[in-house]
Amino acid sequence: MKEEVTGQILVSRSREHEEPLSIYRLLPSMREYRTLHFDNSPVDVMRWQLDGSTGTYPTNFTAEWGGHPRWTKSEFPNGDPSSPVLSRRGADLLLSDLERAGRLLPVHIENAEADEYLLYLVERVADCLDMGKSSPPDQLGRVRKSVFRADALPADVPAFRSTGFPTAVCWNGWAAERLSVLLGDQLEVRLVWSEDPGLVPHPNPWGF
Repeated sequence: MKEEVTGQILVSRSREHEEPLSIYRLLPSMREYRTLHFDNSPVDVMRWQLDGSTGTYPTNFTAEWGGHPRWTKSEFPNGDPSSPVLSRRGADLLLSDLERAGRLLPVHIENAEADEYLLYLVERVADCLDMGKSSPPDQLGRVRKSVFRADALPADVPAFRSTGFPTAVCWNGWAAERLSVLLGDQLEVRLVWSEDPGLVPHPNPWGF
């Protein structure tokens, strides 16, 4: 059964008729859009993620705009895999879905009082990465080749993190597709893994 869209994404899963499961990483595109440069805020997020997402999560995020001042500000302005950021407009269009996997926290942007951007702190963690079939983590903990167990994937939420690579936000295919429609060429979408053997994953999905 395909997903039905009625103002927001509604996911209906029937393993008999659904499209193959796919996992993506989302980044700002390399086109002429301004992106956000953070202070050390993402480091605090990663520490929280590596500690098992327990205890008090970070809430103080500060960034500044990079890129040419004449460029349009991206609505997906951060490429850090641990800390995706959405414009208020983009977040509002997917709000009920996003909140099922985490929370949206305000970003303070230097010299830009009117900006409204939100960091998506993904709290949903799943033991779904097949560590025996995936490549071993590198020195930074990144898994270059990921193989997921389809029966353990939390396909009902837009994004999640895996216990085998907790500092990387993975996006389910239906959410990546919806954001691609909303954001167009502002977004780069990299395939991490798919059930469909005809789809070839990006050779280095977590690199830059």
